[in-house]
Amino acid sequence: MIESKVIDMEPIVRFNQTDRPEFYIELRKRVNAYFKESNISKHANLNMRFKTLFMLLLYFTPFVLMLTGVVASFWGVIIMWAIMGLGMAGIGLSVMHDANHGAYSSKQSTNNFFGFVLNFVGGYHINWKIQHNVLHHSYTNIEGHDEDIEKKGIIRFSPNQERKKFFRFQLFYAPILYSVLTLYWATFKDYDQLIRYNKKGLLKGQNVSFGTALFRIILFKIIYYAVIIALPIIVLSVSWGVVVAGFVIMQMISGLILALVFQAAHVIEDVEFYELDEKKSVENSWAIHQMKTTANFANSNSALTWFIGGLNHQIEHHLFPTICHVHYPKIAGIVKETAREFNVPYLEHKTFYGALKSHFTLLNDLGTGKYDRDRMKTAS
Repeated sequence: MIESKVIDMEPIVRFNQTDRPEFYIELRKRVNAYFKESNISKHANLNMRFKTLFMLLLYFTPFVLMLTGVVASFWGVIIMWAIMGLGMAGIGLSVMHDANHGAYSSKQSTNNFFGFVLNFVGGYHINWKIQHNVLHHSYTNIEGHDEDIEKKGIIRFSPNQERKKFFRFQLFYAPILYSVLTLYWATFKDYDQLIRYNKKGLLKGQNVSFGTALFRIILFKIIYYAVIIALPIIVLSVSWGVVVAGFVIMQMISGLILALVFQAAHVIEDVEFYELDEKKSVENSWAIHQMKTTANFANSNSALTWFIGGLNHQIEHHLFPTICHVHYPKIAGIVKETAREFNVPYLEHKTFYGALKSHFTLLNDLGTGKYDRDRMKTAS
């Protein structure tokens, strides 16, 4: 078994290195050959640089138009906030995501620069790296380790979680929770995460102390809310209520987009969920585990692929997180063909709608207990 150890105080998880290791070895060889033969970098290209500028402008331009009085009417201001919601999601999916994975550039300073942009939309980049890069990518859909499926007992994302009576309604209230995702993130989540990550020793891996991280979070939050809320209230001709309403609308649009993109890739009917045994072992190798817990969707939809940072190619992203997402459509064929040759599952939905339908079907089945009953019937 191969050991995957995140940080000294984080429990060891052992992946089975005897489980078809040749699959990932061959896949990496083929993907590397593609970049070498094509004589292209694995990092950002002109398309990515244009997208970066577009997403940043999509977020900041409406804000400037409001502050300068170019857009001053009630509906004009509301529309500006809504557009900012799209820009906020675009920055998260297409810019800071690649940068904080180290995929944007071969220069770490460039990755740090664009990764820090997360702080301008209400998050804290260090916490994000721990939750996403360290925990989610290492332990995808593993109960107690992947925080993306841990929602503090208010929603059930895995069959390994306790089912509560009110979960029968989660199909209906889940979209509401999704819509406040970034609002919660910008207000409370970073503090909660920081305390937990400090207790687990996870801050050490990011070379930051608890005190320094806490100071930065407080400072960044004060600046964020001063600029994004206080300044418009002072400057704009509309009432403070309109500003707050617009801010909430921006957060709801961004939160809903971000949540649905990621849930459609990991919390659907086809993927598997795991619970570790006493030895902290996983039955598959890391790469095979990723193939069983991750799914693609709408890969032929180029417009969607462009806007959401190639994260409908979630399989390629999990196997090669340090490759810029603009290359995923090209290497997807290599991954799919290699998976077929080695009899490894390659999960995908042809459309985003199909993936979302699968997600909400699973939510309903997990909430009502149908998933558990079906599993018991299969086992018997």
